[in-house]
Amino acid sequence: MAWTVVGTVLATVLGVVVWMNFATPEKALERKVEHHYAVSDPQFVREMSVMLGPSVLPGNKVEALNNGHEIFPAMLAAIRSARHTVTFETYIYWSGEVGTQFAEALSERARTGVEVRVMIDWVGSAKMDEGLLDRMEEAGVDVIRYRPLKWYNLGRINNRTHRKLLVVDGKVGFTGGVGIADPWQGNAGDADHWRDMHFRIEGPAVAQMQAAFNDNWIKTTGVVLNGDGYFPEQEPAGLMPAHVFVSSPAGGSESMHLMYLMSIAAAERTIDLAAAYFVPDDLAIQALVAARHRGVRVRVIVPGRHIDSVVVRLASKAHWGELLAAGVEIHEYQPTMFHNKMLIVDQGMVSVGSTNFDLRSFRLNDEASLNVYDAEFAQAMTRVFEGDLEHARRYTYEAWLHRPWRERAMETVVLPIKSQL
Repeated sequence: MAWTVVGTVLATVLGVVVWMNFATPEKALERKVEHHYAVSDPQFVREMSVMLGPSVLPGNKVEALNNGHEIFPAMLAAIRSARHTVTFETYIYWSGEVGTQFAEALSERARTGVEVRVMIDWVGSAKMDEGLLDRMEEAGVDVIRYRPLKWYNLGRINNRTHRKLLVVDGKVGFTGGVGIADPWQGNAGDADHWRDMHFRIEGPAVAQMQAAFNDNWIKTTGVVLNGDGYFPEQEPAGLMPAHVFVSSPAGGSESMHLMYLMSIAAAERTIDLAAAYFVPDDLAIQALVAARHRGVRVRVIVPGRHIDSVVVRLASKAHWGELLAAGVEIHEYQPTMFHNKMLIVDQGMVSVGSTNFDLRSFRLNDEASLNVYDAEFAQAMTRVFEGDLEHARRYTYEAWLHRPWRERAMETVVLPIKSQL
């Protein structure tokens, strides 16, 4: 009898823990966002500025970096130039050549007296050699593993930091999709090296990026990072209006979801979406279909056969029928894993960062995104998008209707857990 009681208690506890990890935030969007303002309307920018958190600030310069051969040298050069502070938050940090290069650069700066703070997700760093951590800590780098497995946080073990933030001296920032691992090396020239983008930022929005890092640093350590080394006076660096904002299940969890829905609802001509993981919820599907009914051209690039999660691919494709029938173009990138995350609306607004177009990013992960409201930059990113389109194959509604029965069967299995993928 005693063992029966113990077993029942353990099963109940396990059930509660699983339920807590599947639970979504109390504040969840339930109604379709309607089309009221175009991206070019000042009212759209005003509302994005106040509803997503940090204000849209003028005077920024944003530079797009393509693939590891551009991204890693730029990030490493910025770290090596640090004179006061380096703050670095990332989801994936694995052992290998890239991981070693970053550990050495961060350690070298710490040994010179630069304050180096590094936050690495506990799950995302599972493939990281502990020796790399030890090397950085011995050099004076303050390294934190975000939300390691403990008995008291089992109910939130599924809430990870997916943010990719690097800020140097409070003046230069980087964000995007790249992880600190060897698959991102090179120029996406073969199936072993991924296609991805990262962005270098100077100007007032960098302070918002620093605040985004501070958000999780305080949450994890209880320490506030402040002072001129972290938040120096910002001078205009360019002409681009932009802001950096965050989402987290602990607060502001619907910011990313709202941003995508408001942006899609504002579209009048074009929506271009690069999505490494494309698992739209019902509201996102409704928004994209409504855009098509307004005559908006909608193009989506997703990974093709080279994808690091077959389960995500199955959950994604299950939703394609309604989108394809409405005229949404879905293109599968062929050469390698496609890890880009970018939304371009009416060639006037661009959103980039760590956020995927799925429920995990919208409701479970800690994410950070950079929105740029600049037509010239949006047109440049459209050219990048169309360059990727040349290496993609369009998927048709007919192909979706005739997909194999085994694929359909597997879709029904994974759909109930799509928020966890």
